[in-house]
Amino acid sequence: PDFNPGNVLAFDYGMRVIGVAIGNRLTAHARALTTLACGDWARLDTLITDWQPEHLVVGLPLALDGTEQAMSRAARDFADTLRQRYARAVDLVDERHTSGEAARLFATQRAHGAARRKDAAAIDALAAQIILEAWFADCAAHAP
Repeated sequence: PDFNPGNVLAFDYGMRVIGVAIGNRLTAHARALTTLACGDWARLDTLITDWQPEHLVVGLPLALDGTEQAMSRAARDFADTLRQRYARAVDLVDERHTSGEAARLFATQRAHGAARRKDAAAIDALAAQIILEAWFADCAAHAP
C-alpha cells in the first residue's frame, strides 16, 4: 500500500464512538481529527485513503492497577482488525490517564470560548490526540 511517510493515525476506541487523531513522526505533532461511530468502516476506509498513514496507534484501556479489563480485549481486537484490514503496523498505548486529561483540555478550551457543550464528542478525538502524543514521546525516549 501507499504510505505518507511520517503520518500516523491514532484511535481512542470506544464501544459507541471512536476518537481519531492525526500526527506526523517527523514533527512529533498531533491534533484531534474527528470522531466516528464504532463499526463505521466505510468512514475509516476514507480516513486511511485520505491520510495514507504509515502507522496506526490504538489506546489500550487498562484498570488503574495496570491489569486488563473487558475494554482492553475490545481495543486489542480493534487493533488486530486494523492491522489485518489496512496492512499497517499498529501499536497499543496505555491510555489510563488520557480521558481525564482530554476532559481537562476540553474544559480549558470551553473556558476560553473555543469549545461548547455541543462539541463534547470532541473529547474522544482529544483523547486520541493525547494517546498519539504519548506514543511520540515514547518513540523519542527510545530513539537511538
